[in-house]
Amino acid sequence: MVSKRKRPDRDRFTLKEVLKFGSSSIDERTAASLKKLFGIGIISSIHFQIASGKEADIYLAQNGSRVKDEVVLLKIFRMETSSFGKREDYIRGDMRFSGKGTDVNKLIDIWCRKEYGNLKIAEEAGVMAPRPYYANGNVLAMEFIGENGIPSPRLKDMKSEHPERIMEMIFESMRKLGSYGLVHGDMSEYNVLVKNNAPYIIDFGQAVRIDHPRAKEFLERDVHNIATFFRKRYGILNDESSEITKVLEAADKGNAT
Repeated sequence: MVSKRKRPDRDRFTLKEVLKFGSSSIDERTAASLKKLFGIGIISSIHFQIASGKEADIYLAQNGSRVKDEVVLLKIFRMETSSFGKREDYIRGDMRFSGKGTDVNKLIDIWCRKEYGNLKIAEEAGVMAPRPYYANGNVLAMEFIGENGIPSPRLKDMKSEHPERIMEMIFESMRKLGSYGLVHGDMSEYNVLVKNNAPYIIDFGQAVRIDHPRAKEFLERDVHNIATFFRKRYGILNDESSEITKVLEAADKGNAT
């Protein structure tokens, strides 16, 4: 006979925290990933869900002993609905996915770790972006950009009094990323939050290395998206070719050093 021991108190508390909001993203595997974050002091409790995207749900959590910031943002990739068909352009050519097959669970784990790694690069480059705290399974813990539990507005949803400054700071972030060999790959007014009149770049899962076969194409699209937004919203004209050249030059200098 095999005895079934009762869960220890910590496990009961963790299970209660994980399940109390009831979401499609909280399955058995996700619960195990969250348990790890509780155990190592990244989070101490889960507050509430603040957003739901096509492939991930976003929660706020209370910090644990290892995190100085009071609030932690949790990005939980859904296991049952995530489709990597739309991500194929970013996966193909990325050595981190080489030889990993098509197992969805494994790909999501790698994608989650990839976003964590890209955020670390952004942090090292001095780019204003969420600080990454930890990645485990399909759960990514990072800095919350906002105040009092309310996320900062997206660039799309606010009216800036200093649009030229915001635009230049975004292009400067692209150059900094380029100097560290990274292209965001999905830059737009939807993936920029504005806090204290400063733009914070988010959603780095699809970011690729500068040597990716389609990196230049993604960079051109990033620059075009930002330039188009500021032209239509604020009437600001920008030389897209010049901005692309500046990023590529920064990448060359970064590789040289």
